[in-house]
Amino acid sequence: MTTSTTDIIEAWNGPGRRDGELTVVEPRHNALHPSPSKLAFEHWYFDARLDTGHVVVGFLTKRRPEDLPGAKPWVELIVYGPDGSRRQVAKRYPRDAASFGTDFFDVRIGDNHAHTEFRDDGLPVHHVHLAEDGLVFDLRFHNELPSWMPGQGETRFDAQNSFGWAVGGPRARVTGTVRIDDTVLNADGRGYADHNWGVGDMKKIIDRWHWGRLYDDEYSLLFADVLTQPRRGSHEIAPLMLARNGEVVLSTGETVLTEGPKRFHPVAGREYPEWIELRVPDRLELRLTVESVIHAHDIIDDFPIVRSRLIKPLVYRAIGHPAYFRFQSAFELTLHEGGATDVRTGTTLHELVALK
Repeated sequence: MTTSTTDIIEAWNGPGRRDGELTVVEPRHNALHPSPSKLAFEHWYFDARLDTGHVVVGFLTKRRPEDLPGAKPWVELIVYGPDGSRRQVAKRYPRDAASFGTDFFDVRIGDNHAHTEFRDDGLPVHHVHLAEDGLVFDLRFHNELPSWMPGQGETRFDAQNSFGWAVGGPRARVTGTVRIDDTVLNADGRGYADHNWGVGDMKKIIDRWHWGRLYDDEYSLLFADVLTQPRRGSHEIAPLMLARNGEVVLSTGETVLTEGPKRFHPVAGREYPEWIELRVPDRLELRLTVESVIHAHDIIDDFPIVRSRLIKPLVYRAIGHPAYFRFQSAFELTLHEGGATDVRTGTTLHELVALK
């Protein structure tokens, strides 16, 4: 089946592919989106860059898009050390050991749990407790920006298939503790929290997506760039949010992404771009230049039955070569406003998921 780009509906508030008025993110938007489909997926994501130099990442997952239908819910914890090390733990649980709130964010998987409370100023605080195999995250994400989502939050690829994104914590002050075996770290730092849901076999819909964000003392920027497969029109969905201090000043899908020259990575078994550029005409340009690949992964290795040296090539020919990358990159952000130009620089993390 070939899908035309007119079949794909991005739910921007307008005018055009942008938000003249922002959607107010309600508690239900960050809660479970129930679906009877076996191809429904949903997960909640948290990460924090600590003042110690560690980066911690946590997932609470009902089902990931790349999971098999009927997969059990699971949690994942990752710690990237300042020395370049990585500690990663994942565990699946029986379905009756998991619960998911439908009116507000309240998720429990085994003894792992997370929920949201609201301060007097209306901004949320996300509480996260994850504990598996010597890693324990007890974290609080205190929002410094309102929750955000692009338009109404959900892109529809056709009548059956969809993908949603709500960002519960676009920029948050993080407090709490992280325990790594017998070492306890004060988890002061800056964090981020978001939530994806949808229905469909994304391996048959999406070619690749970039995702990331950056911060300095004044600005916060989030972006995603999702490219559908040719039979889905090679349609590019490119939401971007820019905030200044505590206010969102731009919410748009009129972002143009360019990839730089490709470099092969032996662990992932495929190429990645040495840099990417994003441009919103007359508003901003952002260049991310990869300094290091801090995590590369061949997604086929997640399935023991097909990761043998004999079977892998057959799988690649049948479904493609899915891979995941997390990069540390230098950024240069150029902002245009009122005839003035402002340039900001720094370093940040961003990701690439390639499904074909």
